[in-house]
Order: sequence, then C-alpha cells, then structure tokens
Amino acid sequence: MTLSTAFTELFGVRHPIALAPMGGSAGGALAAAVSRGGGLGMLGGGRGDRTWLDRELPIVAESTDGPWGVGFLAWSGDAGAVERALEYGPRAVMLSFGDPGPFAELIRRAGAALVVQVTDLEEARRAVDLGADVIVAQGTESGGHGARHGRSTLPFVPVVVDLAAPVPVLAAGGIADGRGVAAALALGAAGALIGTRFQATAEAVVAPSISKAIVEGGADDTERSSVLDIVRGSPWPAKYTARTLGHPHLDRWRGREAELAADPSARQDYQDDVARGAIPPLPVWAGEAVDLITDLPSAADLVTALATEAEQALARAGRR
Repeated sequence: MTLSTAFTELFGVRHPIALAPMGGSAGGALAAAVSRGGGLGMLGGGRGDRTWLDRELPIVAESTDGPWGVGFLAWSGDAGAVERALEYGPRAVMLSFGDPGPFAELIRRAGAALVVQVTDLEEARRAVDLGADVIVAQGTESGGHGARHGRSTLPFVPVVVDLAAPVPVLAAGGIADGRGVAAALALGAAGALIGTRFQATAEAVVAPSISKAIVEGGADDTERSSVLDIVRGSPWPAKYTARTLGHPHLDRWRGREAELAADPSARQDYQDDVARGAIPPLPVWAGEAVDLITDLPSAADLVTALATEAEQALARAGRR
C-alpha cells in the first residue's frame, strides 16, 4: 500500500509527512534526514537570524538530494532572510503566524512552493486568496506557538480542506505516530506536518535535557500560555500563545499576565534562574501527543516508521 496524495505528487516525496520548521531545533541535519527518509524536511528559519541560516542552510542543501523547504514567522518577517534562503534552492517556503502576503510574490518568483500555516478560518481564506500551493491547518493540540482561541485538529482540518479545495492541506497538531498520520488522511488532508515527535530524534538541535523531558513528559503536563513569552521578552502577537511542558515561572505567574508584563524585575529573575541553572535556557515546546514519544530514533527511520504505521492503521480501519 502506497500513501500517494496531492502532497506527495507535488513534491515528489514518498511519504505524506513534513517536518514542522521549528525555530532553533529544526536545523539542517534534521531537515535533511527527514527528506532522506522520504518526507519533506523543513528548516526552521524562525525570525530570519542570519547566523543560524548561514550555518544551517548549507547543511541541508548539501546533505540530501530530496526536496526540502524552510519556514519563517510571518509576523516578524525579513524579506532579506527569505531571499537568502531562496538562494539555496528550497522547494518550499512556509510562512506561519501573521500575514504571509508581503512575501508571497518573492517566493513565487523564485519558483518555490508557497506553504501557509493557518490557525483559523480568516487565515485560511487569506491563504487561499494569496494562491498558497499548500495550506497547513494547525490545531491547538500543537506544541510551541499556535492560536490562543483556535480549534482542535479533528474539527478544524476538514473545514479547511473543504474551504481550500483543490489546494492540498496538511494537518498539524497532536500528531506523533502513524495513527495520527492515518487520521489526517481520513479527514481529507494530503498529509501531516509533525513537530514535537521530530524534536525527540537524533538530529534535532536540542539539549539532551529537552529530549529527556519530551520522552518522559505527558499531555497533562502541557499548557498553552503567554507567560513564558512575556517573561523571556519574546514579543509574540497576543493572538498566539505557546504550548509547553510545565515550568516554574509559568506556575509563578499563571493568571497574572498583565502584572507580569508590568514588572521590570520579572525578566531579570528569569535570566538569573537560567544563569544559575535552575531552569533550562528555553521552555520545552511540546504538543498534546507527547505521551506517544518514548524514544530518540534517527529522523529518517522515524519517517519510514510513521508511514508504515499509517498504512497499517488504514488497512485495519478498512477491514473493520
């Protein structure tokens, strides 16, 4: 059984699986490994840090013959960073969280596919109007940043599929095994974009403590909040909060976000705690499917395993 979809046909990949372009952890080695495994690896370009891009772009470009892409945050976009990434010939550029409009023509002129991640129907309509080649429908189960008042993946994906047709849609949020990929396909999606599961791989650019926390963490430990963005001085738009594992500063300030934002000493307290090793340098971004993550495989092997599990899940469902 081969899981051929509009997504696999568009990019010429074997499996309907894409790596979420997680800023700071989806580096060149991880993106290349996913592509070698038959999926679409996506480098995490984040806000367009040039040092990061200049280091990681050559790695992915030189480490795989398969298609790959790069993702950026639309709300803090840097056209120069996008142009820099396009020099390496990515097959796709993904824009998330904010208006992708200012970058659409730049990406299109370069011959790369425009992938737009959406968290609500207004964003989905905007992506369709812009002529996105692929739309990612992200549910609130996702790790890291997402909509403060978004919808869960199960009801959100089919609505976006219907709205965007015939544009292929990828499901994102709460997918960490092949059963989740199969569910995405059953909802009408052309594949799945997966983040947290790929953070727990050999190639992810994360500290061992982060990998350990993900492997040992559970969904009940995750929480969506703006607290850790505020205390870190990370100026995310209020529309988007972040799902992380538990954190001492989250416990300290939960429900007191306005007070936190007005407290000049709070950020210094956070930095002091990082400096003395009381807390990790970064929050542990993790989605609700974190319970399903129990090991640290190579990303290429993981793509194959996810595809095999998805095929088996669909075959079982068909027999029933």
